[in-house]
Amino acid sequence: MTYKAYIDNIRTKTGKGPEWFQAEASRQGLSKYGELLRWLKSDCQLGHGHANAIILYIQHPDVARKKIAADAREDGPPRRTHA
Repeated sequence: MTYKAYIDNIRTKTGKGPEWFQAEASRQGLSKYGELLRWLKSDCQLGHGHANAIILYIQHPDVARKKIAADAREDGPPRRTHA
């Protein structure tokens, strides 16, 4: 599963994008991995893998955005097949 797929699944499940989680973590003063993981799993009901995807976005947003963009390029438009 790509990083973008994790983020898309989180958005579908929660109705919230990674920017919301980033802003909410900041509002609550959460920045350390352990405290973010506990919050995302308990309060936000995310599984471990999805929580890690959000933690990457919170702690390293530039890296996360680049991964999302790279995954989107790889997915690209559907390829045409010739008969």
